Amino acid sequence: MALRFSANLSWLFPQLPALPARLEAAAAAGFGAAEAAWPAGCPAQALRAAAERAGVRIVLLNTPPGDQEAGEMGLAAVPGRQAAFRQGLAAAVRYAKAVGCPRIHLMAGRVPQGADRAAVAAEMETTFVENLRYAADLLAQCDIAVLQEDMIGLVEPINNRITDPRYYLNTPHQAVAILEKVGRPNLKLQLDLFHCQIMDGNLSRNLETFFPLIGHIQIAQVPGRHEPDSPGELNFPYIFQLLEALGYTGYVGCEYAPKGDTLEGLGWLRSYWESRGLQHGGTSKATE
Repeated sequence: MALRFSANLSWLFPQLPALPARLEAAAAAGFGAAEAAWPAGCPAQALRAAAERAGVRIVLLNTPPGDQEAGEMGLAAVPGRQAAFRQGLAAAVRYAKAVGCPRIHLMAGRVPQGADRAAVAAEMETTFVENLRYAADLLAQCDIAVLQEDMIGLVEPINNRITDPRYYLNTPHQAVAILEKVGRPNLKLQLDLFHCQIMDGNLSRNLETFFPLIGHIQIAQVPGRHEPDSPGELNFPYIFQLLEALGYTGYVGCEYAPKGDTLEGLGWLRSYWESRGLQHGGTSKATE
């Protein structure tokens, strides 16, 4: 089965200032799905209306980052911020339900400013596990009737070598160990191959090993974080074939910084569709 791709509206079409306009541009480019970080400044009704007009499904949102002026980037693992995390989670759930989004990335957050990572590791893990259990219980009550599916929480390792030196959750191994401690079926791994390659490499084995826990995948070339066919370390035609062989049916999020015009940089996606005998937008020629 061919892969399904989602446009990350926080990264693609940056020349367009508003999420609804980016969503419409994604639809015109052939995407049937879109994702975003916390959609600040865009009311849920506006995004839902744009999605319905464009025929695009919103498939992933993040919990709010917290106090970004104070350097926060997520709160789920941050000691002392449990109440703020739960308030943000409630807001994210309301927004996700309003736009029909079935996945929420539960952002772990950063090691507190001035703290030693090793010294606070145990406390942060305890906080993370407790907050994830709380989130799992809340999400279990939040089926999205229009989609006839349950809402899933995701945790994402973010590399601390290039992107975010103080981010708490760094590797898929750490994320999987925490998910196993939490032990809830409605929590999954969000595996961004950009971060995974930087921290661990070994992508084929990691995809095979962690496949049962993967709830969402994101892609970008390494090290530039540009289009999959830009110069870099990753062989995306091989990776796409591997995901197909594994039977991956989730979405592959395009979370990369376009080197130029987003639409002109989507030749890799058009080539993928063509190689699978699909029309623009990933629809089968038989359907057309």
